Amino acid sequence: MNMNESFYVSDDRNEETIEIAKEIMQSGTKDMDALHVACAVLASCDFFITTDDRLLKYQSPKIQIVTPGEFIRRWEVQDNG
Repeated sequence: MNMNESFYVSDDRNEETIEIAKEIMQSGTKDMDALHVACAVLASCDFFITTDDRLLKYQSPKIQIVTPGEFIRRWEVQDNG
């Protein structure tokens, strides 16, 4: 099973993306970072990988924001089931 996918967030989803980003920015996340996470949410990503401390503070049931190291640890646990 291939767990990798590609998803394009097109212009017709601008309003939805901006609304999600506004919600994310309430946590102190900068606007461009919030837009990146909003696109990942719209793409139904499970993880958003970053080293940005401010962004790592944002918590949501819609997406898991983790460091590269944390992602690898979780991936290894999942693989070793």
